[in-house]
Amino acid sequence: MSSAPGPYDSGRERDRDEEGRARNQRPRDGLGRPLPYGADGVPRQPEGVVRAPEESVAEAQALLDAGQPFHAHEVFEDAWKSGPESERGLWQGLAQLAVGLTHSARGNTKGGARLLLRGAGAIDDWSARAGQERPYGIGVAELVSWAEALAGVLERDGVPVDAAAHAPRLRMGQREG
Repeated sequence: MSSAPGPYDSGRERDRDEEGRARNQRPRDGLGRPLPYGADGVPRQPEGVVRAPEESVAEAQALLDAGQPFHAHEVFEDAWKSGPESERGLWQGLAQLAVGLTHSARGNTKGGARLLLRGAGAIDDWSARAGQERPYGIGVAELVSWAEALAGVLERDGVPVDAAAHAPRLRMGQREG
C-alpha cells in the first residue's frame, strides 16, 4: 500500500480547530473561494458569534456592500443557530439569498438564481406566518422583489454579476449602491 499523497491530498495534516474538528484554514477570497495556503485572503468571519439581530443585519449589510456575500451568509447562519427557533426561517432565508448572490458572482448563474428564489420564498413565507413585514427593519417585500428581479436577469443573461454592485438593501432607508 502506497503512502504517496493522492490527487486531493496536499501532503498536509487536516486543518483542525481548537476542539479538534476538521476546519479548512486555507485563505479565502471575497466570494469564499479557497486560495492556496500562504496567499493573502479576505479575513474569515468568526463562527458561532452571538449578535443582537440588529447587529447581524448591519454586519451582513456591510459585507454585502463590500462584495462579500459568502461572509454575509456566515453572519446569517450564526443568527439562525443562536436565535430563537421562531426566527429560524427568516435567518435561513437571508442566508440562502447571500449564498445565491455568491453563486451568481462566482459564475454559477443557474444555481444562484435557484437559491435566490428559494431564499425569497423562505423569507416571504416566514413573514406571512409571523405577521411581520419589516423584522428588524428588513423590507421583506422589497428583498423578495430584488431576489426575483436578479434571478430573472441571471436566467435570461447567464453571466456572472458583480456582488457589490448587485447587493440588496436589507433595511429601508439605507444608502443605495
